Amino acid sequence: MDRFRAFLLTDAGDPRGQFVTRTIDELDAGDVVVKVAFSDINYKDALAATGRGRILRRPSCIGGIDLSGVVHTSSDPRFVAGDQVLVVGCGLGVEHDGGYAEYARVPANWLIRLPPTMTLWEAMALGTAGFTAALAVMRMELNGLRVANGPVIVSGATGGVGSIAIAALTRQGYRVVALTGKPDQRAYLESIGAAEVMSRKDLDLTQIKPLGKATWAGGIDNLGGNVLAWMASTMNVNGVIASIGLAQDAALHTTVMPFILRGVSLLGISSTDGPSSEQRLEAWRRLATDLRASMLDQITDTIPFDDLPGAFQRFVDGRVRGRVVVRIRE
Repeated sequence: MDRFRAFLLTDAGDPRGQFVTRTIDELDAGDVVVKVAFSDINYKDALAATGRGRILRRPSCIGGIDLSGVVHTSSDPRFVAGDQVLVVGCGLGVEHDGGYAEYARVPANWLIRLPPTMTLWEAMALGTAGFTAALAVMRMELNGLRVANGPVIVSGATGGVGSIAIAALTRQGYRVVALTGKPDQRAYLESIGAAEVMSRKDLDLTQIKPLGKATWAGGIDNLGGNVLAWMASTMNVNGVIASIGLAQDAALHTTVMPFILRGVSLLGISSTDGPSSEQRLEAWRRLATDLRASMLDQITDTIPFDDLPGAFQRFVDGRVRGRVVVRIRE
């Protein structure tokens, strides 16, 4: 086969990412070769591409932790040429050649068959962010979250996970409150379903009480640190929090009082190593049905493959809203 374009990341040197050419035989091993249509940019991709985080698990790797496309060839009977598929996480883009290439070769067990009501573009408008949001909602429901219990607060609301979580929870009938450090994005947050927008600047995070006013039935936290501690202290009895990120701080300074006096549950959400095969399938089924985010066009920008190198710094600088899909080929 002719050579094709790929975007290679390295863990040292300048630049850390560059376009190269590859053949399928030069890709990492796998049962299925996918002709990639779309990928996306996640914060993890941006950290790897800019060298701001120790993300890569080997000296160099084709980037892109997500991809969607069409099966080109397969040695696994579960997939045949022409099948539409997606992959999120599973080590793509950090320890196995990922989605920033016109072809990818992956183990068949990583593939998810595209739900019949979902397009390849929608799969990447959701990507790891949507998958993580779905896992969070599913875990919270298993731990008692119901619409009747009260409102749900979402921190880091303008990010990918936050935006999709707001849209998905609103579709389910929840009253969702968006907590953001970008109050100028109020109109955007309201347009995707937030019933109320709170500014982090209005919170006194230096004086967090062990038990604050009980307010929330649930919370999805992208930030960690003092925001997560405040969220825990203001949960209702039997409230549930899904912790999915540490954009503010990896440390958590709190007390056990919300957990032992109000029965609050703190759930850790891992989109890479945590979910079973059944949970992965169920998350994508729900993203295509009752958790379907109808505002994906408002949440998502789409860029051509050529524009990929210039997009990473905006993520690191916090200048991105919602999701960014990368069109690998027309």
